[in-house]
Amino acid sequence: MKFVIKHEIRGRLRVHFVYKNMTFRQADILQYYLMGRENIISSQVFNRTNDAVICYSGDRQAVLDMLKRFSYEKVDVPEQYLENSGRQLNEYYKEKLINKIFMRYACRVVLPMPVKIALTSYSAFKYVLIGIKTLAKGKLEVPVLDATAISVSMIRGDINTAGSIMFLLGVGELLEEWTHKKSVGDLARSMSLNINKVWLKKDGTEIMVPAKDIKKGDIVVARMGEVVPFDGEVADGEAMINQASMTGEAVPVRKIKGNYVYAGTVVEEGEIGVIVKETSGSGKFDKIVYMIEESEKLKSSMEGKAEHLADKLVPYSLGGTILTYLLTRNATKAISILMVDYSCALKLAMPISVLAAIRQSNDYKITVKGGKFMEKMSVADTIVFDKTGTLTKAEPTVVDVVAFEDRSKDDLLRIAACLEEHFPHSMANAVVNAAKSRNLTHDEFHSKVEYIVAHGIATTINGKRAIIGSYHFVMEDEKCVIPDGKEELFKNLPPEYSHLYLAIENKLSAVILIEDPLREESVETIRELKKNGISKVVMMTGDSDRTAKAIAAQVGVDEYYSEVLPEDKAKFIESETEKGRCVIMIGDGINDSPALSKADVGIAISNGAQLARDIADITIDGEDLSQIVTLIKISKGLMKKIHRNYRSIVGINTALIILGACGLIQPATSALLHNSSTLAIGLSSMKDIEI
Repeated sequence: MKFVIKHEIRGRLRVHFVYKNMTFRQADILQYYLMGRENIISSQVFNRTNDAVICYSGDRQAVLDMLKRFSYEKVDVPEQYLENSGRQLNEYYKEKLINKIFMRYACRVVLPMPVKIALTSYSAFKYVLIGIKTLAKGKLEVPVLDATAISVSMIRGDINTAGSIMFLLGVGELLEEWTHKKSVGDLARSMSLNINKVWLKKDGTEIMVPAKDIKKGDIVVARMGEVVPFDGEVADGEAMINQASMTGEAVPVRKIKGNYVYAGTVVEEGEIGVIVKETSGSGKFDKIVYMIEESEKLKSSMEGKAEHLADKLVPYSLGGTILTYLLTRNATKAISILMVDYSCALKLAMPISVLAAIRQSNDYKITVKGGKFMEKMSVADTIVFDKTGTLTKAEPTVVDVVAFEDRSKDDLLRIAACLEEHFPHSMANAVVNAAKSRNLTHDEFHSKVEYIVAHGIATTINGKRAIIGSYHFVMEDEKCVIPDGKEELFKNLPPEYSHLYLAIENKLSAVILIEDPLREESVETIRELKKNGISKVVMMTGDSDRTAKAIAAQVGVDEYYSEVLPEDKAKFIESETEKGRCVIMIGDGINDSPALSKADVGIAISNGAQLARDIADITIDGEDLSQIVTLIKISKGLMKKIHRNYRSIVGINTALIILGACGLIQPATSALLHNSSTLAIGLSSMKDIEI
């Protein structure tokens, strides 16, 4: 690709690509390519000018060589990314805003007065009609105030004031619509499916294949804790499906042969084979957008209060106008008050502030499903961590396999991987990755796999019952025994590692030793959480007390609980909320789901179980635990911004009302200052929060 360097400073390049105009699609392909490079920190592609701004780390020449190698045809970009990038949406609203401003001032300069009156009257009709319809419903709300202000200005022959009011109202509506759609689009994209591989049922066996290879009519398998990858019809099996992300239903729905299932829903219990009806991702994206726009989750209590207060203030604005006229008999002073209201700014600034904060969080790879969760984050005082895959690294590794029967370590690891690959979790991934690194193929040779939440997995291999899981599950619940003569070996298992137990026919076959190192950022994250208002940090894990105690001491939590079941975590959170504490729960596994749903704010790790992500209110990137601190800072900043907006709105509009009532400013000036301040506060609300 040919390009010219237009500007350069250390770590930053602005380049211009030398060819014909860049399309939206090409700009998105280039953006996707740049952000997929390890040494690129951030990038912006401008399709109008054929430019790109690139911030990088490391070798400058490596970046230039990368740009030279770039070709649109060679980049494999998911079609869903291109379909829903949001670039075209932004361009549409930019053009609409520019055209609106240009037409406003062009008409003022060029058009003769009779034409101006006709156009203004035509535009005013829309606002007056909305005001009348609002009154007809028995409501005295903001549209009535807007309609009255415009009507009075028109009756008095003040065309410029009426036009200014409508222009500024229109710009405010456009900015609100743009910000809302962009924020919703960003949020929907982050919530969209990101499935790379699926289980394909073919000739009676199951094989894992890339999702992009699936065609209409294929049968894919979805098990407990997994997401349904495509829209389709149940071919076999039975499952309880969590459809909350699609329909808002709180209770899982039973699905049997012949029932229809939707991509993005989650299997809570059971297993189904699905005949694929639709492989395109756009339908899922549209459904998510609809769900977000309809969901009351986008409303924080602050937004609700603002809207309620805005409507309550309308009668006072009208009453103040009438009272001023009765006292002064001065129509100009009365109309000056009518031109000012608190409602416009309150209704504009609060939702924009919240949606802008959600969008900013998304820039940090944090998905927030609604404004009320950010509000809860800002006042939270307790946080509960799961251990494995949360405080510890998301990719634990297998250190050794201790055999308790006459099989090789590789054979035992192969069996374990064959079972664990069906239920993705950090410990399961460790086993699967260990088998892969040793080139151990593990074709399906077992019967149906059953997942027992927070315990382990059970199946049948060559007619023999095989189980894998925790000590509690294998040795206590299932009453498995240690083979004769192996008691000393069992007693001397290294205590510094986590243990995964494999048993066949009620006899212990192997113990897999897994190293689960602490995340580098865990200690600093907990320290920062305490600095930012979290007074109680708790760790809860199903692991042994020995392991839990060691981790708790390293990270500096206030309390820890070991060998807990999913219901224990949920009960603990319930007890804390009953004490009046605001609780955050963070986890990554299926077993964390009950606790995530009970917490004031449930946070899931993005590379954890799909069920956890679906139930959670917020999802953070699995690479960096410190994002929780970032989110708290954004949430606290959002609340400060909202309170600052309240003070600004009340202060500015009160001053304008007083100036108008005293006759110090004319109605046109009052309207201009009011709408300008509303617009300024709205634009300010769109800015990112400093953290």
